[in-house]
Amino acid sequence: MSKRNRYAKIVATIGPSSSDEKTIRNLFKAGVDIFRLNFSHGTHEDHAERLAMIRNIEKEVGRPIGVLADMQGPKLRVGTFTNGKESLKKGQKFELHLAKVAGDKTKVQLPHKEIFAVTKKGDELLVNDGRLKLLVQSNKKGVIVTKVENASVISDRKGVNVPGAVLPIDVLTKKDRKDLAYALDLGVEWIALSFVQTAADVIKARKLIKGRSRILAKLEKPSSIDNLAAIVEASDAIMVARGDLGVEMPPEKVPQLQKQIISACRDVGKPVIVATQMLESMIDEPVATRAEASDVATAVYAGADAVMLSAETAAGKYPIESVKVMDRIIKATESDPDFDSILHARSTPIEADDSDSIASAACHVARTRGCKAIATFSKTGSTVRRVSRLRTLVPILGLTPSAEVARQMCLAWGVHAMQTRDDIDGFNDMVGKSTRIARREKLAKNKDRIVLTAGVPFGEEGSTNILRIAIVGEHETKASGEKLK
Repeated sequence: MSKRNRYAKIVATIGPSSSDEKTIRNLFKAGVDIFRLNFSHGTHEDHAERLAMIRNIEKEVGRPIGVLADMQGPKLRVGTFTNGKESLKKGQKFELHLAKVAGDKTKVQLPHKEIFAVTKKGDELLVNDGRLKLLVQSNKKGVIVTKVENASVISDRKGVNVPGAVLPIDVLTKKDRKDLAYALDLGVEWIALSFVQTAADVIKARKLIKGRSRILAKLEKPSSIDNLAAIVEASDAIMVARGDLGVEMPPEKVPQLQKQIISACRDVGKPVIVATQMLESMIDEPVATRAEASDVATAVYAGADAVMLSAETAAGKYPIESVKVMDRIIKATESDPDFDSILHARSTPIEADDSDSIASAACHVARTRGCKAIATFSKTGSTVRRVSRLRTLVPILGLTPSAEVARQMCLAWGVHAMQTRDDIDGFNDMVGKSTRIARREKLAKNKDRIVLTAGVPFGEEGSTNILRIAIVGEHETKASGEKLK
């Protein structure tokens, strides 16, 4: 299968609407680059079956496909009510008890000592995605007394958010640790961590993962924004999880936070996904709204590496149509004559090292010499990400001997990832290999120029020290044979 004719990537969630191999294959053909396995739902066996289907499709198409395992994370919920639900009036007193109590109009259990440890008078607690707001009056002896700020219904096990507070809670619950171990044994390329508040959450998870997968931090709380730079530094990728972020912060602030997060990730070359409600109406309808199209385009204009579909593909009526619509919106946005200038309205800093300098030079040469692709040999994917972060409107051919790294690179902006044999026999062989693959993958044709970057000696990490312009059709003395193992 030839390259995608776009730079931003599509992440799609697999669920009941997309759990068979035919549908997953059609989702990939429609434009999915990374599949998300949501461990908040489904059994381990379900996820194993779906991953096996993805790997089968990968072999069929001869292209790497990345897989993201999303951990559920801590879920903070109230207890239950005698009547199942209660209607609360504005201004009334309502109590939250650490101990088990029967819920009624005046009280309910809140079985989370972490909330009691940090909550103080004047704090606001949000219930049921912010539909009910409670102003804390006091927190004593396991009882938080609140004042109801708006009339609303509260019912069994609704979620609770604590804006502005860093909760002393483990980012990986007991369930998450079991899910994490299983996902790592399956061999997923990305682990998504929910409820990340500080860089320490990511560092703790990295010690458990031990290099078996890359880590993506989901930014869902205001405290994660306060610690943005450190979290980005500690992570391998970031997700702008706008659902919970929009609950705990005023919705009018979410767009600027999204832009801030994307910029922070672009500066250091960490892939960033924009997620939640991107084509929400397509859960039930075959077409997107104009507002949704604008929302996706805004993320693409800002330079996000990927945009994500959740319920649209997992549980919606039109999973394949949702991907096709997302694909069309991205392509239309990237075809805007002003797209390049908008994308580079803010300059990207260049680090003072050889690899970054060569990546910058490769992008400059590709633009000025009309090269059709930038071919980058990379053992870990680091050099490919350095080129990707510069957002040059030239396809990046990411070549690596590692199937795992090739799949990881599927998340990076503009990268057409391929696994190659680890048998490069000198510089001319590298040139021939890259031009053959560029032609085969329809990135270039005979007599087109491409830019090459690589490191000599071959195979050493962090040794990118060569830049070369090559002509497709020259130096091609060996048969190709490069394909996904």
